[in-house]
Amino acid sequence: MRTYILTPALLLLGACTVGPDYAGPPVVAPAPDAGDGFVRAGDLSASQPALANWWEGLDDPVLNELEQLALSGSPDLATARARLDGARANLRLDRANGMPEVGAMGVAAHLRTPDLGSDPESDGGVSTTNIMNLGLSGSWEIDLFGGQRRQMEVARAKLDSAQASVADARVSLTSAVAQAYLQYRDRQQRLGLAETTVLRSQDYLELERQRFDHGVGTQTLVENAQKALEDARQQVAPLRAEADSFANALAILAGKAPGAVDAMLVEPSAIPLPPASVAVGDPATLLQRRPDIRVAERALAAETANVGVAEAARFPHLSFMGLLGIGGSNASDLTKLDDFTAIAAPMLQWNFLDFGRGKAQVGQAEAKRDEAEASYRGTVLNALGEVEDALSAYRSARENVASLARAEISTAKLEELERQRFDLGTGTKLRVIQAELAHMQAQQALTQGKVALTTQFVTLQKALGLGWSAD
Repeated sequence: MRTYILTPALLLLGACTVGPDYAGPPVVAPAPDAGDGFVRAGDLSASQPALANWWEGLDDPVLNELEQLALSGSPDLATARARLDGARANLRLDRANGMPEVGAMGVAAHLRTPDLGSDPESDGGVSTTNIMNLGLSGSWEIDLFGGQRRQMEVARAKLDSAQASVADARVSLTSAVAQAYLQYRDRQQRLGLAETTVLRSQDYLELERQRFDHGVGTQTLVENAQKALEDARQQVAPLRAEADSFANALAILAGKAPGAVDAMLVEPSAIPLPPASVAVGDPATLLQRRPDIRVAERALAAETANVGVAEAARFPHLSFMGLLGIGGSNASDLTKLDDFTAIAAPMLQWNFLDFGRGKAQVGQAEAKRDEAEASYRGTVLNALGEVEDALSAYRSARENVASLARAEISTAKLEELERQRFDLGTGTKLRVIQAELAHMQAQQALTQGKVALTTQFVTLQKALGLGWSAD
C-alpha cells in the first residue's frame, strides 16, 4: 500500500523582524559642574580603581582570608550562581524552540467496528482490523516575523542580567564581610579598653575612699567614683555580646555555622586603615562598571525585545508538520520499506479578528519597556548619589580621625606629665589615674573614628561597584 498527500508549492516569504531594535540605554547626564569627575571627589585620585580584591589595600591578612572564605562558601552567592545556570538553560531552550522537532512513534492497534454492509434484518456483524505502524514525525514553525528571534534577544539579555547579578552579589558580599570584620575589631579593641577602664576606676574609687577615711575627701566624691566604676562595668557585657554577634555574622557570610571562624579572630589586631591614595575614577566608567546598573540596562534590553515578541504574535504563523511511516495490518508489513506513508502539511494560522487583544498585549509590553527605562534612569541616579554621599562621608571621616588623633596625643602627653609630677613628688596618684582615664576615653573615641573611616572606605568601594572580576 502506498499513500501520498501532496502539498502545494509554497512561495518563499521574506522573513522580517518586527518591533523596535534596542539602541542602548538613555543617557543620564552628570551635574553641570561635575566636569569629567565626581562633584565631591576633592583630592581623591581620578585614576581608575582596581576592579577586584579592593580589600587587599587594607593590608589585613585575616580580612583577606575571610573574604576568600565568603567568596567560596556564601549561600547568597551560590543562589545567584544557580540563577545564572537557570538563565543559561533558558537560553538553550529558546534556541532549541526555534529548531525543527523530530520524534519517533510506534502504533499497534486492534479495531472492532460494526459491519455496515450486513443485512439490516440480521443481528448484524462486526469487522476487525489490525494496525501496526512505525514512523517519524516532525514539526517546525517558520519565524516569519521575528518573534523567535526577539525571544532569543530576551533570553540573551536575561542571561547577561543574571551574570551581572552574580557580580552584584559579590560586591555586596565582600562589602558586608569587610564591614562585619571592622565592627568586630572595633568591639574587640573597645572591650579591652573598657576592661582596663574598670580596673582604673576601681583604683580611683579606692583612693577616694582612702581620702575620705583620712578626712581630706567627701562622701560625694566617693559616690561619684562608685558611679563611674559602675558606668565602666556596664560597658563590658554589651561590647562582648556585640563582638560575638559580629563573629557569628562573619561565619554565616562565609557559609559556615556560628563559631566556625572564632579561632581566626581571637588574636587582637589593629583597625585596618585605608591606603594613603584612594582611586575613584569617573562617572562614565562607573556606569559601565557597577553591576546593578548593568542589571537594569539588561532588563531594559529584554523588555524592548518583548515588544517585538508581542508584535510578532499579531501576524500570521506558518508551521510545517510531517509524517513518514511504514506498516499495515500485519507485523510483516513493518519490513516493507518500499511501502510507506508520507504526509507533509503546512499550516497558516492568523488570528486577524481578536477584538484588540494583540494590540493590548503590545501596549502592555511597551508600558513594561517604559517602566524598565525609568527604572534604569533611577538606578543610575541612585548610583551617582551613593558615590557622592560616600565621597563626602569618607572625606569627613578622614578629617575627624585627624582631629581625634591629635586629641589622643594631647591626652597621652597629659598622662605622661602627671606621671612625671607624681614621680617628682609634686603630683598625686589620683591625678595620674584621672589622666589615664581621660587618655583611655580618647583612645576609645579614636578607635571608633578609625572604624568609621575604614567603614566609609568600604562603603565607597561598594558604591563604586568594586569587588568582582570579569571571570
